[in-house]
Amino acid sequence: MTRRSTAPALAPTIPKIPPTQVLPRLAALQAAPTAALKEQWRELFGKEPPPWNRAYIQSRLAYRIQELAYGGLKPETVDRLVALGEQLDGGNVVLRRIRADSRPLAGTRLIREWQGVQHVVTVRINDFEFEGRPYQSLSAIARHITGTRWNGWTFFGLRARGDA
Repeated sequence: MTRRSTAPALAPTIPKIPPTQVLPRLAALQAAPTAALKEQWRELFGKEPPPWNRAYIQSRLAYRIQELAYGGLKPETVDRLVALGEQLDGGNVVLRRIRADSRPLAGTRLIREWQGVQHVVTVRINDFEFEGRPYQSLSAIARHITGTRWNGWTFFGLRARGDA
């Protein structure tokens, strides 16, 4: 009969990164295969990587490498950012999460080819710009392009068909 240890699992040890290694490590992220990026994530964050795209994982790893080499944000900066976020959304964490997860950043260009024509939409802070005109929704732009009703998020590939 074997006895199991009831001791809690130790927290992962996150390595300190010497500042001289920052630039080479950042450059190596560009050529690293996805599996290597995920392994670095485990090493630098001490947990499993999220199921998101390569660009997201690369950008978070780049930030984390710099954070471990030079230090993170000062506590007063974090407090200030939290206060600004609460001013923006009234402290509603659900609203904050919806906004952060659903809408592309202002300045993002959405490109969709439809019937051999490439259409480019620019995300702005409060609306979208298409052919020099503002639109309140991506669905209105998709309707303008296709002549039929579309879910704009699906049309521009931001949400798979059938996703909530």
